Amino acid sequence: MRYEPNPHFMRLFELFTSAPDSIGRNLQRRLGEAHSDSPLLLATGTDLVLFPGGGRPPSSVDFRKGTRGFFEITAISHLGLAIPYLARLRELGDMSCKAAGRELIAQCRVVQDLNSVSYWRDEVAVTAWRGHEEKITDLVDYTCATTADFLERAIENPRLLDFEHLRANLLEGGGPDAVPVPFNDVMAATFALSALDSVHRSLEWLHEQSIDWKKLMVIVAGGAGRPSAGLTWQSNNVCPLLYEASGHELDPARLIIAPTAPAIEPEKFADSEFCARAEARYREFWYGCLSSVEMSRLMWPDYPAFEKRIEQAPVVDDDTEVVNAMPIVRSVDDKRAIVTRLRYVMEDPAAQIATAGMQFVLDQLSANGNRPELVEIPGFTHTSYPAAAMS
Repeated sequence: MRYEPNPHFMRLFELFTSAPDSIGRNLQRRLGEAHSDSPLLLATGTDLVLFPGGGRPPSSVDFRKGTRGFFEITAISHLGLAIPYLARLRELGDMSCKAAGRELIAQCRVVQDLNSVSYWRDEVAVTAWRGHEEKITDLVDYTCATTADFLERAIENPRLLDFEHLRANLLEGGGPDAVPVPFNDVMAATFALSALDSVHRSLEWLHEQSIDWKKLMVIVAGGAGRPSAGLTWQSNNVCPLLYEASGHELDPARLIIAPTAPAIEPEKFADSEFCARAEARYREFWYGCLSSVEMSRLMWPDYPAFEKRIEQAPVVDDDTEVVNAMPIVRSVDDKRAIVTRLRYVMEDPAAQIATAGMQFVLDQLSANGNRPELVEIPGFTHTSYPAAAMS
């Protein structure tokens, strides 16, 4: 016989916590109302939305997929993974890998024909990439041409898809048949270029909002990449971005990462009634998570308090064999740390893939007044790509 709690005990339970009119939920609503003038920032996987408080309308910025150049530069970044993935499919006996390889070759050639300085300068027109258009054109042409050439040769000679050969001659360089620029550099460059755009625009928007950072309530809502990713301060892109934008004034304890919170598209906020209801729900949600903090401090002020701290990122050196957190990049030439970050985001299911290229770019933008022209880009600034045949 299935166990069911006695309904009288259930009602006692519900009176405090789970009923719509429970004591706990009533306090959450009251706290949300009492602090309706405090700013609240909603961060989704693609947007930042600021509710300034006091009934004023929200403002927002799309920092990822809806932005110019994201899919173009990410498509090039993926080519650094495509050949190893096809190699692994071949090892597993998947005969479709040859057809997939031919399709990838054909599409690389199509993109080569479309790729030009004018395309990047006039159509994509990313502000943070201004002045880099010719080099981006070279990078794209080189990556597509090298991918197509390597796969064409590998179809005729599958031994090229051996992972030892791939590492020495395609990914890392140094092998007898190494490509001119290792694909580790290509991936580092494209990750960093994507981060340069999104971080630059996000910082610019945040600085324009006149936010009272010490009072700011933050909800990081919905999914962020893989279902298991971005669930901690250290593994979520938004946390270090907001912390740097605030000049380290943001209280980490006032930021909630809530994958179950609804992530509403900013376009819907054009409806003022919908916007008011959504804001009220988000404020109630924030206090639903943190009302216990206020009560704890009132109930037990003389006992040790909880303090949320930002952990120091580890440093990678020649002897480092294992890291348990995303390592810091100390310079544009710190290739061991840069590639370790690439491995880390693929190996740790809690990590957001985009964090691989973000930290070094964020640090430089923060130190240089958000001026992208002063940022050194790994795998790009000090790396020469063969000139594109058509630019």
